[in-house]
Amino acid sequence: MPRKPARIAAFTPYFTEEEAEQVRAAYLVAKEHEGGVASASDFIVRATMRDVKRIQRKYNGGKKLDPVPAGALRRGQRTRDELQHRNEDS
Repeated sequence: MPRKPARIAAFTPYFTEEEAEQVRAAYLVAKEHEGGVASASDFIVRATMRDVKRIQRKYNGGKKLDPVPAGALRRGQRTRDELQHRNEDS
């Protein structure tokens, strides 16, 4: 019996203009050179899930984390303070 497809949940990340430009550029390069990237959204989901798996391995013994339901997180864009202290290279 075929598996029922997973329900798609809406989740909107917020990027600065510079970040968004880099995401779009990386998506186009990946699409051209790596294949299997259906859309920019697919690219973002795949990149995010790679980081989720890294965090699971590092902090949870490789097991899935306990789910967090929709509505449990702070909503909205990052604050100015969060933007100032952001460091993606760490």
